[in-house]
Amino acid sequence: MESIKSIFKIGYGPSSSHTMGPSRAAAMFYEKNSLAHKFRVHLYGSLALTGRGHLTDIAIMEAMKQRAEIVWHPLEALPFHPNGMLFEAFDEKGAKTDQWEIYSVGGGEIREKDSPVVANPVYPHTTMAGILDHIGKEGGTLWEYVLRHEDPDLMEYLAEVWATMKKAIKRGLDTEGVLPGGLKVQRKAASYHFKARMQNNFIRDNSFLFAYALAVSEENSGGGIVVTAPTCGSCGILPGVLYLFHKNYNVSENFILRAIATAGLIGNLVKTNASISGAEVGCQGEVGTASSMAAAAAAQLSGASPHQIEYAASASLEHHLGLTCDPIGGLVQIPCIERNAFGAQQAVDASLYASNSDGRHFVMFDQVVEAMNQTGKDLPSLYRETSLGGLAKVWDAWKKEGR
Repeated sequence: MESIKSIFKIGYGPSSSHTMGPSRAAAMFYEKNSLAHKFRVHLYGSLALTGRGHLTDIAIMEAMKQRAEIVWHPLEALPFHPNGMLFEAFDEKGAKTDQWEIYSVGGGEIREKDSPVVANPVYPHTTMAGILDHIGKEGGTLWEYVLRHEDPDLMEYLAEVWATMKKAIKRGLDTEGVLPGGLKVQRKAASYHFKARMQNNFIRDNSFLFAYALAVSEENSGGGIVVTAPTCGSCGILPGVLYLFHKNYNVSENFILRAIATAGLIGNLVKTNASISGAEVGCQGEVGTASSMAAAAAAQLSGASPHQIEYAASASLEHHLGLTCDPIGGLVQIPCIERNAFGAQQAVDASLYASNSDGRHFVMFDQVVEAMNQTGKDLPSLYRETSLGGLAKVWDAWKKEGR
C-alpha cells in the first residue's frame, strides 16, 4: 500500500473524482503542451453524465487557462474506469500534436490504464488481518504501525490536514444561505449548531455531530477548501467525528492526529482492496469508507484495543453495503450532504458498539471490504454516480410531472 497521504488530499470541492482529479490532469497536460494552439478534452461515462453538476468543465477550463473545448460523451465509456478522459492538443494548422488518455479513479487520484495501482508502496501488508498479526507479534497499535512505515514528516502533514478540517468546520458553521447549483439547497450547519447549544445533554452531542459534519459537507458543496477523507463527497464524516471528540470531549491535538493516522490506514485498505470511487462501486465506497474510517478513529479515541478498532471499522462499512450513488441533478448536495451527517452518526454508534465488546466478531473487516467491492461491481451503472437511477431519476420524474 502507498502512503496514507494519498487518502488525505487538500483542495477545492465539490468532488474529488469529478473536480480535483480532472483539474490535476488538465494542469499536467497543459504544462506539457503549453505552446499548443488549442486543446480539446473529451469526458466519458460518469464524468460526462454528472460533470456539469460537479463543476468538472469549470475545473478543467481554469486549469487550462480557458483554452480548452469540452466534449461530452455521456453514452460512451472508456474501458479502464467510468471516469475516463481524453486530452488532445493541436497546432495552428489543426494537426493533433499530443493526446493523453487518463482516468480519475477516486479521491482526487488520476491513473493511466496500464500504470501500476501502487507506484511507491510503503507498507508491507495489504490486509487488516496481516496488520493485526504483525502488531500482535511486534507490539504497538494501529497508529504506531502507520508511523513505523511512513516518512518522518507524516505527523506534520496530518497536522495540516487537521487544521484544514477545522477551518472547514468553522467556515461552515459561520455561513448561511443557499448552496449554488440550482437545487436551492439551504445550508443547515449553522442552524443545527445554534439548536445544539440549547438542547439537553441527552441529545446535544448528536446535534453537535450533525452540525460539524454538515459544516464540512456544505463547504465542499459550495466549492470550498476541504480534505478528501477519503473523497470530497464524504469529506464531512471524519472531521465531524474528530471535532466532536476535540471540541466537546476535550481530546488533545496529539490524540486527534494519531486517530487520523488510523483512519487513513482504514481508508488505504479499502482503496487497495476495493475502491473509494462512487463511479466504480457506488456511495458505499465513499460514505461507507468514510464512516468506517471515522468509526476506527472514534474507537481509538475511546480507548479501544486494535481488535475493537477493527470491529468498529468493519461494522460501520458492513452496514453501508449496497449504498447507491445517485446524486440529484449531478450535484454533491442531495442526498450527499445528509449522508455525511448520518455517516458520522453511524461511525460513533459503531465505535460504541465495538468498544463495548471484547473485539471478537464473525465477519472480519477484510471480508466486508471484499463484499463491498463485489457489491459495487454488481450494481448497475444507473446507481454508480451517473444520476440515471434511484433518487435522481425519481426526483427528476416527479419534477417533470409537477408532483
